Formats: sequence, C-alpha cells, structure tokens
Amino acid sequence: MRDLRALVLALPLTLSACLAPKYVQPDSGVADAFPGATEDVDGAVAAADLGWREVLRDPHLQALIDTALENNRDLRLAMLQVDRAKAAYRITIANRIPDLNLEASATTSRSVFGPGLAAEGTVYRVGVSMPAFELDLFGRLHQESQAALHRYLATEQGARTARISLIGQVATGWLAERSLAEQQALADRTRASRVDALDLVRDRFDAGVVSELDLRQAESLVAQADATVASLTREHAQAIGTLTLLVGAPIAAAVDVTPLADVDLANRLPAGLPSDLLQRRPDIRAAEERLRAANADIGAARAAFFPRISLTGSVGTASSDLGALFTAGTGVWSFIPALVQPLFGIARNIANLKVSEVDKKIAVATYDKTVQEAFRDVANALVAREPLDAQVAALTALRDAESDRAVLAQQRYDAGVSSYLDVLDAQRSLLDAERTLVQVRELRLVNTVTLYEALGGGVAEHTAVAAAP
Repeated sequence: MRDLRALVLALPLTLSACLAPKYVQPDSGVADAFPGATEDVDGAVAAADLGWREVLRDPHLQALIDTALENNRDLRLAMLQVDRAKAAYRITIANRIPDLNLEASATTSRSVFGPGLAAEGTVYRVGVSMPAFELDLFGRLHQESQAALHRYLATEQGARTARISLIGQVATGWLAERSLAEQQALADRTRASRVDALDLVRDRFDAGVVSELDLRQAESLVAQADATVASLTREHAQAIGTLTLLVGAPIAAAVDVTPLADVDLANRLPAGLPSDLLQRRPDIRAAEERLRAANADIGAARAAFFPRISLTGSVGTASSDLGALFTAGTGVWSFIPALVQPLFGIARNIANLKVSEVDKKIAVATYDKTVQEAFRDVANALVAREPLDAQVAALTALRDAESDRAVLAQQRYDAGVSSYLDVLDAQRSLLDAERTLVQVRELRLVNTVTLYEALGGGVAEHTAVAAAP
C-alpha cells in the first residue's frame, strides 16, 4: 500500500514531465573575453558584487541615490508588480489544493400527487462539502503553477533591473548637472573678465589710444559670453529638473560646484568573463525566467488534450426534525467522481498549443537579444576607458597651452605688438578648451557608471565580501 500511494503521488509529476518539453538554456554565443578587458583591476571582487556605495563614493551622489530609492515612482511600480506576480503564483498553488466548505441549510418543499393530494416538509442539513476538485493527473495545473512561478521570478529580476537602472540614471543625471554647473561657473568667470576688459578698452578708446574696431571686438566678446551664460543657465535648470524627477523629491537648485576632476568614483572595475554576465545581469535572468515560463505553458497546453478527472463529495447529517438533526441514523454522504473529455474543443486546444510554441520561440529570441545587448554594453564601455583617459590628458594639455596663449596675447596687445583680434581668438579658444575638458571628464565618469550598470552592479548597497565578519 505504501508503494501504491507513492506511485499515485509520483504519477502526475511523471506525466507532467513527459508532456512538458525539457528545458535547455539557449547558447549565448558570446566570446570568451570582453574586448578591452585588462588585468589591472582594483580587486578580485566581481563588479556586480560591489556595493554601489563602494563604486559611487561621492557623498552628495549617495544622498541623492538614497532619496531616489525611497521615492522614485517607477521603482515603486516595479515593486508592486512583484507583489502582484507573487499573489498570482499563490493563486495557482491554491488551485491544486481541495476546497472544503462548511454548509448548513433548511430546504422546504411541497409535492403534489393529484387532486387533493399534496405533501409539505422541511429538511435540515449540516455538513462539509468538497466542490469539484481536479486531479492533476496529466500535470496541467502543475505546469500552470510553474509558469506563474517563473513569471514571478522574472518580475522580481525586473525590479532589480529597475533598481540598477535608477541608480545609473541618478548618477548620470548628477554628473550632467555637475558638468553644466562647472561650465556655467567657467562662463560666469569668463564674462566677468571680458566685462572688465571691455571697460578698459572703452577707456582707451575714449582716450584715442585704440581704434573703434578694438572696441567692437571687445563688445563682441561680452555678447558671446552673455549668450553662453544664458544657454548654460537654461541647460543647468533643465538638468536639475530631470534629476528632481528621478529622485522623486525636491533637490537644492544651487548646489556647491564640485569639479568633475574631484568626483570620487571607482574607475577600474573588473569586467570578469562574459559567461558570468548571464548570471550577473538581472535582465538576462528575467529573460531566462520568461523562457522557462513559456516552456511550462507548452506543457499545460499539451495536457489540455487529455481528460480532466474531478472529484466532488460531501459528508454531514440531515433530518426533517431540527431537534433530531444530530441523532444516530441521520448521517449522509456523497462521492461523485467525474471524467470529462473535450470533443469539440480540439481545434481550440491545437491553437493554444501553437500559440505556446510560438511564444517560446519569441522568448528564445528575446533572451538571445538581451544577451547580445548586454555583451555590447559591456564591450562598448570597456573599449572606451583608455581612449577617454587619453582624451582627458590631451585636453588638459590643450587647456594649459590655451591659457598661456591667452596671457601672452593680452601682453602683446598691451604692448602694442598685436591687434585685439589675437586676444579675441585666444580667449575663445581657451573657453572652448575648458568646456570641452569638462565635458570629456563627464563622459569618462559616465562611462564608469555605464560599465558598472552593464556588469549588473547596483543590486547591493554594500559589498558582501567587505561586509562579512
């Protein structure tokens, strides 16, 4: 009897495994190593295991991320989707457990047997009933439950992806705001110096020392500076608005200017192997969970072709006398097994199976695309690291050279050796070099954030290895 019970319990799972196709993880087709990956890394901990506080070290940025994780509406919606998927999975589990209902009823009826012949009576009944409970002999309910489970896990990974994306967006938005603030400060200082120079040129023009051409050129410099300041003021305000939306709470409009050269980020993140990316990136894991769900849907669609066996029963007591309801001899019970085989729903079942098979193909294609996009994101960020470092070094040298050139041009003009056009050209080039240097520094820092996000980092707040005792 014990072996028989074990066989009965194992039979549905065995049949379910036969009907559902065996899950095989698709071949990712990625390379053995990332292009641009180097061995000079800051440690052996994978980038995905590094807490975002260990990578994004600036205290102002960390405060913004804390606020965003608490208030961002998109992240809140993603977490609610996880709760919904979890509740839907619990419903599928409940469908595999029999329902028991406690019932109490009083039925009054009148029967007529002919002219003048009638009978009336009331029957009282109390008992426990089990509505139609389906025996999952072919695993349909089991496969539906598995599909709901994997969709729940996919939604959970989706919430992690939303968290990583939010951290990356806040960091990128903050760097953009810092870059524009620094450029605006440069423009303000440049305008102030040009206004002083214009006053000096105007005094010399009134004294007949310089020509009107020098005066107009000085006025042109001030007008250009005014336009640049106005443009940067608008862009900076818009950057603050974008960052406010991400954070989900008002932020200070006038933040102290932190030069991008002083922003503290971990700029040498270990890339690891492309095969590790399949387990590190939540969006890849979500795509795989959706593929597993589609695989289970095929099993459920196949099981729909087989008969459904349901059990209905009840046990209790019944009597026409309420006072004698619980006396001996009033017990009643019923047991109704039923087998239902669809006859005219075959076409619908075939169509459902076809849909499930196509959905699996779509899930496979989506998984492949997600893996390829993840590999591209990491590779692009890695190959950009060295060129961006070299570009920052070159632009720093250019800025220094243009600064010296501007000083020399002013000295030559004051000595009457050259025209004010040389001063105008030198100051324009200096401002362009300074702004370009700030912008490329921003790109280098954004590239670090992008690489950290592409490697699946940002799920944890602190590094697990460092936090362990």
